[in-house]
Amino acid sequence: MTELLFRDDAYRTEAPARVVGLTTEGGIVLDQTLFYPTGGGQPGDAGWLDWDGGRIGIATTVKGAEGAVVLVPDAPAAQPRVGAEVRQLLDWDRRYRLMRMHTALHLLSVVIPLPVTGGQVGTGKGRLDFLMPEPPKDPAAIEAALTALVDRDLVVSEDWITEAELDADPGLVKTLSVAPPRGAGRIRLIRIGQGAEQVDLQPCGGTHVARTGEIGGIRLGRIDNKGRQNRRVTLLFD
Repeated sequence: MTELLFRDDAYRTEAPARVVGLTTEGGIVLDQTLFYPTGGGQPGDAGWLDWDGGRIGIATTVKGAEGAVVLVPDAPAAQPRVGAEVRQLLDWDRRYRLMRMHTALHLLSVVIPLPVTGGQVGTGKGRLDFLMPEPPKDPAAIEAALTALVDRDLVVSEDWITEAELDADPGLVKTLSVAPPRGAGRIRLIRIGQGAEQVDLQPCGGTHVARTGEIGGIRLGRIDNKGRQNRRVTLLFD
């Protein structure tokens, strides 16, 4: 199982590692990783691996078998051998934009308090699909409420609960299409705001900014009909 360094510090951009495996498809498995693997609507991280005598670009990151995280090279090239010591270099600009958008989508689920049926995080655009039979009557009010939450510069933090505690409080799960990962005995929660200032608490394994003010300028994009019961709401960075 790969140790998830991004889980402890989403702002860390460089770290050492040791190669523990190479997949038949050309992927690289490390003992610990800064790179977030595709999941929960958030794309896998990109960046570079350096080692004595070589460098390889990483196009994306995916989940492998038995808890492994697999780094996918951007082109066929010489790879470090198993056992080699490497240096991970994250494409920080891309990751940070994903962190900002992912956090903004959590806020969108606050200002539109409806069940979420899908979502996708992007570097300049993100979206959530809602169980929403009728279009919102006042999109400008949604954008204003979203901006107000960003401007409050609320603290974003994490907590952990057991799977049994989640089962006892199923209302924490907003997303109908993606169930929180199970099997490890505990579930990670992302909390926005603290104490009386709390506005959101939901299971999530992705990366987020430390305060909502870091999201910056965000605006409402298109609201599209995706079936009788679903509407797709898009967010865009200014």
